[in-house]
Amino acid sequence: MVHLRIVVVSERAARALKLLEASPAVSNLVHWADATRCPRGDLIVCDVTSEAVSLLVADLGDLEVPVGGSIAIQSIDSQISEGGISRESAAVASESVVWEDVESRTSQMTGLSAEFLALMVLALLIAEAGILQVTSILIIGAMIVGPDFGPVAGACVAMVERRGGPLLRSLWSLAGGFSFGIVVTGLLAWVLRHFGAFPAALNETPQHLSAGVSSVVGPPGFFTFFVAFCAGIVGMLSLSTAKSGALIGVLVSVTTIPAAANVALAASYARWHIVVGSAEQLGANVLTLVVAGTITLTVQRIIFARHRREQRRYDPARAAAGLAPESAKHDRRRG
Repeated sequence: MVHLRIVVVSERAARALKLLEASPAVSNLVHWADATRCPRGDLIVCDVTSEAVSLLVADLGDLEVPVGGSIAIQSIDSQISEGGISRESAAVASESVVWEDVESRTSQMTGLSAEFLALMVLALLIAEAGILQVTSILIIGAMIVGPDFGPVAGACVAMVERRGGPLLRSLWSLAGGFSFGIVVTGLLAWVLRHFGAFPAALNETPQHLSAGVSSVVGPPGFFTFFVAFCAGIVGMLSLSTAKSGALIGVLVSVTTIPAAANVALAASYARWHIVVGSAEQLGANVLTLVVAGTITLTVQRIIFARHRREQRRYDPARAAAGLAPESAKHDRRRG
């Protein structure tokens, strides 16, 4: 279930209430007339099944509720309510996509902040330690710590929505984050090497390389693209349906962080052929993740748009609110 908190100017509240009252997906509907002061208006709260949230928010948008008001969306982790539970069960909540939630989460993960840069540097340092000690568990840990999937997801959402600003912000976070992390960790590796903390020479003998290291020292192959494509699909499905458990598998499936760490480490040892091979691995993984994630979101958005068009033909709740069967407005964000 999802909780909606709606602030609406008083003259639009009646139609919004009719829409919500007539919707079978709505429960626990409460209305306070003239309850808000900034902005002035009515306050409406209700619980909605997950699969109906985006459709209902679009209908409220047709009623111009956000003009002079607002719609807040909050997930409900648990609820004791026989009626609400039965509605949610019918909606198959675990497979529902709340597009507003996807947009909000990805927008929060795309900023090139100090925290993002710190996580990138720390992830690359852990990966460097794993490479030098030939310890796969450290490399896996670094892949989990790495913050790079956030901007990848943000780029996918921005491409599907055709929003240039968020797309550029996501790409800038990816490019800036990896560049900053590689430069900083490369310099640290060079300093530690000259102080004797890191080995004097980089061991490139194949038998001394773990599987996690050997997979990122050469040009990308078929399985580089295959695994990254599968991981991109799983990642976007996990993000869009709030199945966070699957996202951990995505983080440890693609070798973006080990490849970036290997670029920094090899550069500090002046092993330029390894730098080139690892950089190709990094680029191939990021590009394939973006392509796969964008395709996945596009398919989900097409399904949603089809459902939306079917709902617009005739919906008792829309009719009760005085909305035409076919909206005259073109909702670009939802197809």
